[in-house]
Amino acid sequence: MVDDLYQDIILDHSKRPRNCHPMPDATRTAKGYNPLCGDKLELYLKMENGIVQDVSFVGSGCAISTASASLMTESLKGKTREEAIKLLDKFHELLTTDSPVGKDLGKLVVFCGVRDYPARVKCATLAWHTLKSALTDPGETTTTE
Repeated sequence: MVDDLYQDIILDHSKRPRNCHPMPDATRTAKGYNPLCGDKLELYLKMENGIVQDVSFVGSGCAISTASASLMTESLKGKTREEAIKLLDKFHELLTTDSPVGKDLGKLVVFCGVRDYPARVKCATLAWHTLKSALTDPGETTTTE
């Protein structure tokens, strides 16, 4: 039953991604590319006083990649740069270790099953790697390789 709920959330966000639009007044942008499967996205951040005021993305990718980007954008608004990086680290840990799932990840826990499919981890983390680039090296293209 829990797996069905998680699948429903991922399917909903992949079919109707939130914050999926260009942002002409973004203060930081980065592009991401997964050469293994061809997923691409461009991430837009509007930062003011070190806080994520707005975030959006555009791109094409599989259901996991799109849902991850959509849920990430919902999770980032109002976070400081440091909080965003901490969330990125926790999300990466969720997908790459057998650590217990932290409740502080909110809806992002729906991706815990991805760790059982190593090839899909790159799909789920593409938006997050792109976020890191936007926060540290704006304007750069990052890949999952």
